[in-house]
Amino acid sequence: MTHKLLITRWNGWRQFLRDFVVIQLGFILLALSIDVMLQAGLGTAPWVVLEKAISNQLPISLGQANISISILLTLLDLLLQQPLGWGSLANMVCIGLWVDWLAPFVPAVPTKFWFQVPYLLLGTLLAGLATAVYVGVNAGAGPRDSLMLAVARRAGISVRLARTLIEVNIVLLGWWLGGPVGLGTLIFAVAIGPAVQLSFRWLRVKPAAAL
Repeated sequence: MTHKLLITRWNGWRQFLRDFVVIQLGFILLALSIDVMLQAGLGTAPWVVLEKAISNQLPISLGQANISISILLTLLDLLLQQPLGWGSLANMVCIGLWVDWLAPFVPAVPTKFWFQVPYLLLGTLLAGLATAVYVGVNAGAGPRDSLMLAVARRAGISVRLARTLIEVNIVLLGWWLGGPVGLGTLIFAVAIGPAVQLSFRWLRVKPAAAL
């Protein structure tokens, strides 16, 4: 079963280096989206609500909480027989690192609704674009997106619906643990599915290739 769960395609070092650069761009975009939404101050993305709750309760940073949850989700993905690759492992570690490294450089916005909402929407669009970028490398989706793809495949539903269902349930858990939930959290939970689907179409990414 192991060989079915690991994406082991190899097209040479040149292709690997190109894919590595592209996938890191996706990681940077996603980390930036997390930091931007936090600065919007309206409540953040569901997974970040959970990660922020954990980082508030334990002596770890937000990035370290991100990495910890990623490790647990990777184990769950394996149980669901979702194929993983080197990109999955890179995602598990790199996004959390980028979140902590980029945070000091992301400016806050005035606590005015007409500034905060566009900032939040910018973060949401960045998250959707980031997902399409690193899934498109086809080196194995990250832990959260692997779960999204696994649910879509097993339930026979769209990626958009699978993502939305997962986000709504995660935000409830994060809220219960004391994470920062707000209007922006609801907006993100509803909008991220369409943002991912739109980005897949724009970049011509076929999510089935990562299954």
